Amino acid sequence: MLRKRAREEDNAVLIDMASLEPGNESSYGSTAHAAEAGKQQVVPSRVGSPAQPPIDFVLVWEEDLRNQESPSQDKTDTHEIWRETFLENLRLAGLNVDQHDVQDKATTVHYVLLRAPWAVLCYYAEDLRLKLPLQEFPNQASNWSATLLEWLGIPNILLEQVPDTPPEYYSCQFKASKLRWFLGSGNQDTFFTSTKRHQILFEILAKTQYGHEKKCFFGIDQLLAEGAFSAAFPLHDGPISAVPENPTQRQVLLQHWARWSKWCKYQPLDHVRRYFGEKVALYFAWLGFYTGWLLPAAVVGTVVFLVGCFLVFSDVPTQELCHTSDGFDMCPLCPDCSFWLLSSACALAQAGRLFDHGGTVFFSLFMALWAVLFLEYWKRKNATLAYRWDCSDYEDIEERPRPQFAARAPTTALNPITGEDEPYFPEKRRVHRMLAGSVVLLMMVAVVIMCLVSIILYRAIMAVVVSKSENAFLSAWAPRIASLTGSVVNLVFIVILSKVYVVLAQVLTRWEMHRTQTAFEDAFTLKVFIFQFVNFYASPVYIAFFKGRFVGYPGNYHTLFGVRNEECAAGGCLIELAQELLVIMVGKQVINNVQEVLVPKLRGCWQKWYSRRRKAGTGTHPAPWEADYQLLPCEGLFHEYLEMVLQFGFVTIFVAACPLAPLFALLNNWVEIRLDARKFVCEYRRPVAERAQDIGIWFHILAGLTHLAVISNAFLLAFSSDFLPRAYYRWTRAPDLRGFLNFTLARAPSTFAAAHNRTCRYRAFRDDDGHYSQTYWTLLAIRLAFVIVFEHVVFSIGRLLDLLVPDIPESVEIKVKREYYLAKQALAENEVSTRALSLMLSLASWPTMGLGFHLFRPGRTATKWVKD
Repeated sequence: MLRKRAREEDNAVLIDMASLEPGNESSYGSTAHAAEAGKQQVVPSRVGSPAQPPIDFVLVWEEDLRNQESPSQDKTDTHEIWRETFLENLRLAGLNVDQHDVQDKATTVHYVLLRAPWAVLCYYAEDLRLKLPLQEFPNQASNWSATLLEWLGIPNILLEQVPDTPPEYYSCQFKASKLRWFLGSGNQDTFFTSTKRHQILFEILAKTQYGHEKKCFFGIDQLLAEGAFSAAFPLHDGPISAVPENPTQRQVLLQHWARWSKWCKYQPLDHVRRYFGEKVALYFAWLGFYTGWLLPAAVVGTVVFLVGCFLVFSDVPTQELCHTSDGFDMCPLCPDCSFWLLSSACALAQAGRLFDHGGTVFFSLFMALWAVLFLEYWKRKNATLAYRWDCSDYEDIEERPRPQFAARAPTTALNPITGEDEPYFPEKRRVHRMLAGSVVLLMMVAVVIMCLVSIILYRAIMAVVVSKSENAFLSAWAPRIASLTGSVVNLVFIVILSKVYVVLAQVLTRWEMHRTQTAFEDAFTLKVFIFQFVNFYASPVYIAFFKGRFVGYPGNYHTLFGVRNEECAAGGCLIELAQELLVIMVGKQVINNVQEVLVPKLRGCWQKWYSRRRKAGTGTHPAPWEADYQLLPCEGLFHEYLEMVLQFGFVTIFVAACPLAPLFALLNNWVEIRLDARKFVCEYRRPVAERAQDIGIWFHILAGLTHLAVISNAFLLAFSSDFLPRAYYRWTRAPDLRGFLNFTLARAPSTFAAAHNRTCRYRAFRDDDGHYSQTYWTLLAIRLAFVIVFEHVVFSIGRLLDLLVPDIPESVEIKVKREYYLAKQALAENEVSTRALSLMLSLASWPTMGLGFHLFRPGRTATKWVKD
């Protein structure tokens, strides 16, 4: 299909697309067709200049000169054979392959510079169905806050004019035979943007073989995994140092996006999309949208917290607990613990009152509706961006099978949408593999539950050990110390198990043979998130809904593996839940930010120092490919999304226990946006631009968390909070809540009092024999009714909002319909013109046969024929 040419050739040619006719036998997704390209016809075209094409991709491997006779020499020789075969196949595919070596005393670094000639770009642009511009029109980016401030006449401090704003285009799938219709086709150097060139090169690299195809010896990813190459990356757009006169795209992003001083400015999403592709741009669009929506949630949550601060000093039950004259003698909280006075828990009771009051119910309802509206308006924002960036139908029509899938698929089948023959993997076999992977997932979830049980036992044992301390402070705070250290141990388990399972999930997802990259990423994401959900939320769920529920009563305590079940601390389980959330959520954010700041800095400094030491003797400035090789490899967006979605869960699912969670999330995200931007612009090698039409399965996960948050907060308010017992006492006993503290405390059974020679109180609604009282059953009915009413009210309002807020803005719908109408009209006109031309050509080929007509013949300029 492509003629094999000398490496220095770069003639401007267009491929004869006749080779793609159905009768032509070729392997789907293979570059082997280039070997027979010399038999195909090519049509020369001198559109543009045949200048030396830019460097599109760089391959790197390092050679250790000190260990030439090492035991691993056989493996090194194998890698050398693979590389030579791989590079030769790249040349057969039509690429220009140049090599530059940098050597010092111990190591030689080999850089392979790949360039795609014009013919290769044209062929693969059509083969990949890339969309290229037909007509340019002004950028139509808009922001609702900017529009509102402009309408109100208020200066917008968030707005900043970013130079070189990318225009928008009408585009369609590229056809080499229709080249002249595409915008900028007269200039071969600029017709294909750098991101399009990178996509084409990566497609070739992903399909090229370096051994037997049936043994999966193909693709750059496999060579990187085997260590045959050290890196493969496209080059960044120039150095990072700014040039004010004529800045590059990368320098524009650094100056107007990846700076800490731009934390209060809109993100230049169109610039991000042009440089990094739609997938990266959609992540930053979602992150910015989410951060903006956190602002009202953080304001309301802070107000609710401040209301709790004022209520602490006026709350009657809290004052009774802290200033009671007689005091309540409480039963021991563990087998070896001593009796204690309830007034000693004054500080914990006051802290618990910060989060447990009437404002918490309002905030839970507010956050449930906030989450629903957030998702509804993100769907509108996503639809607008997908339309503007021309990727609305990418997953359904444009997305091609993954190169790894294409090479390993056992057979081919007809695509019902495109009508093309594509690689096919039987759905039944895929389902069987997915079920096998689910078993592994369940095993890992079981490991997480085992770790949770071990932490529960740790807390119980630690409380007993610390309570025996001779230090009065440690003895008094034994339950709190056990709970806090248990949270830290749980965080360590979470981090370790997360690392292990991510690697395991990658292996399982590759084995399942998903057709497209989107399907592959969705399957991988779902596996990891289910595990991470259990991993991160198991401990908070235990504290919120199980801890202190199955304790028993004095003289008849329940045990787990011989250890007495945990009770809630003196301040209640809600304050423990708030502590757990702050340790996991804030602790994880701190760990992640430290990793994202310090680790790349340290690794980058090490690579730069090592490179400078290696080139110290030469005194030359590093070439662009050397400078980019010193940067860190881009690891994708999965971990970035996972961090934010887990944060969204903490903000919504347990918000009743911690109204300050949205505030901490907002502060973290302000840092996260610029931190991630700086990583992509300055510290990471440039990733291959990828197209996407949405944020993938993450949206469905967010929707699931939103529904789960409604249920969680309903049960949290009903069973873990004192809101309903207080309301019941206020309605039935005393409106001012005097005596409420005594109302919530039960007396130990007489047998327990006789055995210990003293009586004591404990938190429960039980009678003197340890049986549940009538008040317990009444409150249980009230709690269940509250859960049902709360869920139905929130879900009903959410459904109403879903109906009132359309998924696609009306303006976008009108534009889509307008384009569809124009396309249909153009198609009809084209069919009429084609039929008229066919008729004229057929008439021109007929003899007059004495009919008395002047018929059309080649070269005649008449536009009509008439009868003599």
